[in-house]
Amino acid sequence: MSDDRIKVLFVCLGNICRSPMAEAVFAHTVAQRNLQDHFLIDSAGTASYHVGSKPDPRSAATCRAHGVPVNHHGRQVQTSDFKKFDYILCMDESNLHDLRRKRPIESHAEVALFGSFSDRKEDRIIEDPYYGGQDGFETNFSQVTRCSEGLLKKLGF
Repeated sequence: MSDDRIKVLFVCLGNICRSPMAEAVFAHTVAQRNLQDHFLIDSAGTASYHVGSKPDPRSAATCRAHGVPVNHHGRQVQTSDFKKFDYILCMDESNLHDLRRKRPIESHAEVALFGSFSDRKEDRIIEDPYYGGQDGFETNFSQVTRCSEGLLKKLGF
């Protein structure tokens, strides 16, 4: 049986702040348009620091404050992800470098910055808010919302 869904993996360093937020926001945006059957959506980290952990409470609270549910436990990017997913979208240049280094030669996944799907130059890099205040999580939320809309537009939805 063929799985024709578009498979999207969001990636940051530890998979507790930015990538689970991006996963949740994109899934919410997809659900609002009743497109759930068209997508498989997940997130992961390039490092193993938070495997099995729930998202950072500040990231989850920011999503909930905007009506976006979050349901994820941290995991690390696996070699199999490069075969499973069509798009592997990361938050910054360091993530991009790590993913390109880990990417198997036979992979056909598009590996790119999630910020490249926004029309705003300031969204290109989605900075890690972990060591900052709540405003960083709000900034991330706005960025991943715009990038989610841009990704759907690029995919023809």
